[in-house]
Amino acid sequence: QVQLVESGGGLVQAGGSLRLSCAASGRTFDSYIMSWFRQAPGKELEFVSTINWNYGNTYYADSVKGRFTISRDNAKGTVYLQMNSLKPEDTAVYYCAAGLYGITAHVPGRYLHWGQGTQVTVSS
Repeated sequence: QVQLVESGGGLVQAGGSLRLSCAASGRTFDSYIMSWFRQAPGKELEFVSTINWNYGNTYYADSVKGRFTISRDNAKGTVYLQMNSLKPEDTAVYYCAAGLYGITAHVPGRYLHWGQGTQVTVSS
């Protein structure tokens, strides 16, 4: 049974940094992409970033490009999201998701597995 477990959220001041982790287990993810989404109160789920588990190719939403970095540690089965220069508008619940390689990465409905989410709050 696939499990995605996020951690690392918290409260941080604007301009600060956080690193989120997503521990993936239950299968091998060689043919998967791993992504981060976020959902702010009253808003729809928003794509943040994705990484190809096997090759490490990455892609970012314009809103986080240059501030966030996605990476993975294959040996640990973990995907990370390093978030720098955080802004109040980054406040949201952040979710890790796994989907088969080749899906449209920014579409939440294409993903097979989701974590429970971790809250990130950025104060001004």
